[in-house]
Amino acid sequence: MSAADFLLAPEVQKLLKLVFAKPAASFSVQELAKASKLDAQDVERTLEHLVKSGILSRHKAQADEPQTVGVNTSFVFYGELRSIALKSFAAAEPIRTMLRSKFKDSVVRAFVLGEDGDATVELLVVHGELVPDESAMSAACQKLSASIGRHLKVHVISGRKYAASLSSHDGLGPKLAGAMEIIAEGDTKARPAAERAGLRGLLSRR
Repeated sequence: MSAADFLLAPEVQKLLKLVFAKPAASFSVQELAKASKLDAQDVERTLEHLVKSGILSRHKAQADEPQTVGVNTSFVFYGELRSIALKSFAAAEPIRTMLRSKFKDSVVRAFVLGEDGDATVELLVVHGELVPDESAMSAACQKLSASIGRHLKVHVISGRKYAASLSSHDGLGPKLAGAMEIIAEGDTKARPAAERAGLRGLLSRR
């Protein structure tokens, strides 16, 4: 299972929404199962992954009290992940589904960069050999925006531009550090752009 698949799993989303809503609190498996309406075994299995990833921490049981878990506020992406958990999970899966169904031949990777106070979700799409049709992308995003009740701000860039953004201080670079990857390499049929000697780079669109 990829990181995108794991974070978009319904069990993970429900549990992260609960724990990030009260980052100073600790929760038992039974409390989380009741609040999330999930089976206790599913909760325990999901918590194990979240603890191993460093997102949550286990707390020692006190006396006859059950063991609990809580948010690991020292996790390197704590702030960004909390923001995504509280705001963007509801939008991430519909966006992912749309991209994988309508643009599977052109989208290599995609990230939810965040959501602002005006309910605008910022999305970064990395294309491969084929570039998504601009009008088709615009129409699909407008339709999706109406259905999820959020505005979409979409950046469409090449793989070369994406690689450059990771090591630069442009507008996208810092946002990528805490972004939620919703489509990873290999999730679609899109072919990466071929590298050629002397090629200055594919054109990118925003």
